[in-house]
Amino acid sequence: MIKKRDTQIVFQSMYCAIGIIGIIASTGFFEYDFNPNFAIYFTNLSNYFCIGVMFVALVQTLKKKEDSYVTINPLVKFTGVMSILLTGLVYNIMLAPTYDPIENFQPNSVILHIVLPIMFVADWFLFYERKKLKWFYPLLTTVSPLGYIAFIYIRGAILEYDTQNHLIYPYFFLNIETEGIAGAIKWILLLTIAFITVAYMFFIIDKIKKKETTKIV
Repeated sequence: MIKKRDTQIVFQSMYCAIGIIGIIASTGFFEYDFNPNFAIYFTNLSNYFCIGVMFVALVQTLKKKEDSYVTINPLVKFTGVMSILLTGLVYNIMLAPTYDPIENFQPNSVILHIVLPIMFVADWFLFYERKKLKWFYPLLTTVSPLGYIAFIYIRGAILEYDTQNHLIYPYFFLNIETEGIAGAIKWILLLTIAFITVAYMFFIIDKIKKKETTKIV
């Protein structure tokens, strides 16, 4: 892990700068096609959360006077790590193959599904002190994706389906009209199990003692 303050500032600043571009890109700005549904995608919401966390971390790092680990709340950071990891893995493994290849290389897709997820997870590995996670944190991180799923279905029950104005199911595995209720439940259970498994893998990694690194050679 790297305790050097200047290195942390550079990395966090880069992330925040790219994050701002990502927020703008998520609205469809770079394609000159405003997407009125941008706020219901887990991709966008998870990235917004992580960008906010990184901004707070940057402010904390700028304020400190000495080299040390980043000290933002471990549960908050870990929730961001798992949420953004879910975003990256689900998109690149499950969704990207079903899209037009050109769409996968649009600025918003590359930034939000590849660049920012990799950087946020790398930030956790590089700058955060180990052995700060508690055994139940992996379970608590499911609140974010499960809460999102609840939001989608509550929203869908309220809105009258209109393909011109409202996108009810942003992801195929949540679409009860095409997958059926049993099919959607199956996908949710499988993804939840996979999510918890990966979270506990990270928990184990967190418990492994790593050699401290205070400067970049």
